[in-house]
Amino acid sequence: MLNPGILLLLSYCLSVGEVFMANSDTTGKKQYQIQNGPCTYTFLLPEPQDCGGPSSTYTNKVQRDDLVDYDSSIQRLEQLETIMENNTQWLQKLENYIQENLKQDMAQIQNNAVQNHTVTMIKIGTSLLSQTAEQTRKITTVEAQVINQTTRLERQLLENSISTSKLEKDILQQINEINKLNEKNSVLEKRVENIEGKRNTELENLKEEKEQLKKLVEKQTNIMKEMEQQLLRTSSDNSSMKQQQQELTNTVNNLIHTISVGSNSMMQDNPDQYNDCAAVFSVGNKESGVYSLTIPDTKQQFKAYCDMETDGGGWTVIQKRFNGLVDFHQTWKNYTLGFGDISGEHWLGNEIISKLTQEKQYVLRIDLMDWEGNTAFSKYEQFSLDGEKQNYRIHLNGYSGTAGRTSSMGQPGSDFSTKDIDNDKCVCKCSQMLSGGWWFDACGPSNLNGVYYQQGQNTNRFNGIKWYYWKGSAYSLKATTMMIRPSNF
Repeated sequence: MLNPGILLLLSYCLSVGEVFMANSDTTGKKQYQIQNGPCTYTFLLPEPQDCGGPSSTYTNKVQRDDLVDYDSSIQRLEQLETIMENNTQWLQKLENYIQENLKQDMAQIQNNAVQNHTVTMIKIGTSLLSQTAEQTRKITTVEAQVINQTTRLERQLLENSISTSKLEKDILQQINEINKLNEKNSVLEKRVENIEGKRNTELENLKEEKEQLKKLVEKQTNIMKEMEQQLLRTSSDNSSMKQQQQELTNTVNNLIHTISVGSNSMMQDNPDQYNDCAAVFSVGNKESGVYSLTIPDTKQQFKAYCDMETDGGGWTVIQKRFNGLVDFHQTWKNYTLGFGDISGEHWLGNEIISKLTQEKQYVLRIDLMDWEGNTAFSKYEQFSLDGEKQNYRIHLNGYSGTAGRTSSMGQPGSDFSTKDIDNDKCVCKCSQMLSGGWWFDACGPSNLNGVYYQQGQNTNRFNGIKWYYWKGSAYSLKATTMMIRPSNF
């Protein structure tokens, strides 16, 4: 063990170095140093005690060279060897001590190094974790953006699929409508083909009739030529025959003139005295036909057809239709003045009807006939028309008859309309849509001046001759007659 008085200065190194002795210090103690790499260990050793010989008085003078006393030198060398051996043992112990302490210190240093390395690794790990957390946050943000974008795209795809399905439905509906239209077109094409076939057949028949007529004309021409030749041959020999022919011709002409004068006198029947057919009937003329009448308060004459048989007679006919030969889609002027054939289809004229009905109170009777031979009538106890300034406004009252429980004449007080002057209460211009001139109001339930359709084509016709409360709005009648008579007849 070391004496406590030893002053030991140590420095830690990794390997054991060389040992050497230095000079003595001022206290007289010997200094020893151990070199271990760059580190140096310096320590002081105490002087040895009395070892039982003259060497106890040994001092530093032993280092002086004294060649005189050889024996004393040898003793001193032995003493030095002994001291050296003791020092060597002590150094060995010291070395062992140092090595043990160095082991502990080295273990401590290694632990410290490991701890420092661990701290460094922890710092690096913390930095990596923070970077990883930052990258994770960024990745989470990107994922959220991707999810949002994906959701938007899915919504857009869903909306597109919905709109696509709607478009598909619309397309299917349009295709169905197109197919229906194609079917209708095919039906119409077949009808047109049938009509064209009928027309072609009629044309061929007409051509054949023309051919036959031409042949007949040629035959008649040839016969006439032959007769002329025969007359020429006989004219020279039969002058008496010519005189007889001339006499016969004059006689025939006289008879024709007499007949025409008599018929005119029968037709006129003093027209200055008769304003309507009731007046003609009252003087004994009870045959239906055309008579010349006079407009009230004027000398202006007009012709009218008188029905002397229906419901007691005396009716002045203002409208008649039965064969479709007259076009009733006329202008305002024509409806004002009248048109058609008085003995056939015709319209008497709004101006004449207005002046007659303003002179006295009249009854209106309407006779109807369908294509199945059924007849019906509507009767109004009061009927009159205003003048042209009031658009020939109609006034009706007192309905009765068999052509429906309700009147089909529409609203009383309706104005008259034609294709060129629209006075109805509809923006659709009823006269142009339904054809003809009439008191349409708002197109109304009747129009006896519509298009005339022949049998077989008279159904599903909304612009035909209709009387709604008898045959409906799509049935076109065969015949109509409108006639007036004074209420006091």
